[in-house]
Amino acid sequence: MKELENKVRMYLEERGWDNLRPADVAKSIVIEGGELLELFQWENLSLEEIKNNPEKIAEIAKELADVLIYAIEMAVLLRLDAQTVVNQKLEHIIKKYPAELMRKNAVKPDSAGISEYWRIKKEHRQKKDS
Repeated sequence: MKELENKVRMYLEERGWDNLRPADVAKSIVIEGGELLELFQWENLSLEEIKNNPEKIAEIAKELADVLIYAIEMAVLLRLDAQTVVNQKLEHIIKKYPAELMRKNAVKPDSAGISEYWRIKKEHRQKKDS
């Protein structure tokens, strides 16, 4: 990850873009994310269908790279260690969504039509808001 951060840092410095406003980078992440999402508009292909479509994979790779580069730019500009923040977030969500519980109940709705994932997500948001 450090190698990617260093490449992105050099890319930014060489162009004089190493003082970009974080809000502009955040906007770019969302814009590129929208372009990634657009590749799925009007279709609902399965994972296997996408993996077996080289043209679709190439388009996805291009847009995903844009999202990842901007995300790394944000980390570089804010002097965040990308690997550390990703690992910290993974630790948090591993605890929040236990594998055994998710594997059994993640997509199975209860009598009210709510999956275990959405129940946990809703509880978390309510705690956050209070």
